[in-house]
Amino acid sequence: MAASIKQLENLISYLVVKNNVLSKNIANIGTENYKREDVVFKDLMNENLNGGLKTTNPKHFGSNNPASVGGKDYQMVYDPNNDAISGINNVDIDKEMSELAETTLLYRFATRKVGDYFKSIQSVIRGGS
Repeated sequence: MAASIKQLENLISYLVVKNNVLSKNIANIGTENYKREDVVFKDLMNENLNGGLKTTNPKHFGSNNPASVGGKDYQMVYDPNNDAISGINNVDIDKEMSELAETTLLYRFATRKVGDYFKSIQSVIRGGS
C-alpha cells in the first residue's frame, strides 16, 4: 500500500506542476510569440521521441537537456507547433481549459485517496477498525 501512496504523491506533484503550466499558458494567450508549454513524463517521452526536440531558443528544454521538475519523472517542454491558434500564439484556450478540468479532477481523486489512506492509519492507531 505504501508504494501506491508514493505513486499518488508523485501524481499529485506532477498535477500541481501541470496546473501551474496550464495556468501560465492561459494567462499568456494574448502574449505575442509566447510558446505553449507542457509537462510530460520522461519515460513516455523517451519511448515516443527519436532524437532531440527542436527548440527556438537555447534556453528551451529539449530531450537533450532534460529538466527534472522537482526531481520527479516528468519534464517541461515547449510545444513545437508554430500555428497561431489563438491568432497571436500557439495556445488553444479550449484545449488548455479541457486539460485544466482533467487535471483538477485527477488532483481531487489523488488527494482524496491519500487522505483516506492516512485516515485509515489514524483509525488503526487509535484502536478503531
